[in-house]
Amino acid sequence: MTPDSVALEAPGRLAVIAAETGIGWSFAELAETSARWANALRAAGITPGTRLAILTPNRIEAFGVYWAAIRCGARYVPINWHLKPEEGAYILDNSGARLLLAHAALGPMAQSLGQGRDIRCIAFGGDIPGFERLESLALGHSASPSAPEIEGAVMLYSSGTTGKPKGIVHAATAEAPYGTVHPSVQVIIDGYGFGAATRYLCPAPLYHAAPLVWSLTVMRAGGTVLLMEKFDPEQALAAIDRFGITLAQFVPTHFVRMLRLPEAARARYHLTSLQKVIHAAAPCPVEVKRAMLAWFGPRIFEFYAGSEGAGMTAIGPEEWLAHPGSVGRAVFGTLHILDEDGKAVPPREVGTVWFSGGGSFSYHEDAAKTAESRLAGGFATLGDMGWVDEEGYLYLTDRRSHMIISGGVNIYPQEVEDLLIMHPAVDDAAVIGVPDAEMGEAVKAVVTLAPGQVASPALAAALIAHCRAQLAGFKCPRSVDFVEALPRLESGKLLKRELRLRYWP
Repeated sequence: MTPDSVALEAPGRLAVIAAETGIGWSFAELAETSARWANALRAAGITPGTRLAILTPNRIEAFGVYWAAIRCGARYVPINWHLKPEEGAYILDNSGARLLLAHAALGPMAQSLGQGRDIRCIAFGGDIPGFERLESLALGHSASPSAPEIEGAVMLYSSGTTGKPKGIVHAATAEAPYGTVHPSVQVIIDGYGFGAATRYLCPAPLYHAAPLVWSLTVMRAGGTVLLMEKFDPEQALAAIDRFGITLAQFVPTHFVRMLRLPEAARARYHLTSLQKVIHAAAPCPVEVKRAMLAWFGPRIFEFYAGSEGAGMTAIGPEEWLAHPGSVGRAVFGTLHILDEDGKAVPPREVGTVWFSGGGSFSYHEDAAKTAESRLAGGFATLGDMGWVDEEGYLYLTDRRSHMIISGGVNIYPQEVEDLLIMHPAVDDAAVIGVPDAEMGEAVKAVVTLAPGQVASPALAAALIAHCRAQLAGFKCPRSVDFVEALPRLESGKLLKRELRLRYWP
């Protein structure tokens, strides 16, 4: 399953469309471009297993580069272009990339990454001073493969929410031919009905796992990707109607921003073509999802997984209404909830979430981190805490590393955050443990306010009372700090490590 095989059947079908301009590439154009670019990369020294870094915004040319890397058998490393130069440089160096492919729109960052490094630097989509140009290098190459085509693999870096980002290396099948579909990808294709009629809206950055993997998977199945340069709540709704989108993928922060649109703006869009909305990446407050279901109807599906590919759960809209707050039952790998001694706990008891029989992975050059994620018998974890009900539905409580221990009691911040985010005065919220001489840690809420709200001791007291009205007192914040913004990624993940550093010496 590749753009080439689709091009043989439907060469004129669009593989990708830029939402802002309506300009697209057909499958024939994508297949030929990626084939020529792959040959240029091979001539530049890229062989199966070679690591290359890719720095690109959401532009249609990005898919030419990604598919070229895949057909070379490369381990390709997407770099988050929102990172500071030193953070991007860490990923570049740690990954051992031999080549940097950068879009001209990100020229200044690309130059800072390439400067002073023994790495070949190639630009695409325009010129970058000091870089070679991929389109020029490809002029002397045909679309016929210059070497056997081997299926490449993405090497994603964790978001670094609990420390430096870690490179995630998936176990590769030996010399798998180009077009080989990983079992976890096949689960997505089958589970969500990807096919030639799929028109998929991608509003999130391609350096994140789900937007990239799902976009490539839609193309494998012969569908069309509608790529937004950046998310805008009303423009996303307009794109669904204009382009007849059948499948859209969002994160909970997207939902919150769409729900805050004026009613008149929401009413302008009919969304009749939309069959499924997928969300994941971060916990979704129950009331946010209820509001989205009330608006969109039973078209909202959720999954829980990680870049590591250890396992996956999924849940549909009707199931969720019967099991509110759940992220579903296992659809890839076998789900286990274990205590600190690695023993299974009964239903409704919180433990660490583990999978067995799913995908195999390791953390690049970090044997200790890899070992922390393993148990005997092939068990692997992403470090999340949760519980299952009697029917096997998983409910996440929080990251193990985010747990607050106050007076010897374990407190999971997520349920407090879910309450705060629904308060009309709150725009965003995080709950962390801060030093406390008596309790060890005390619960603190760090909040950004909705437009028109003013920080005050009275509002802080009101937010604490809001929590105490619905949760046990020991779980609730003892103090509230108001800030301009929280360190949150576009995927919706909160960088609690950065937040905690403000309070812990």
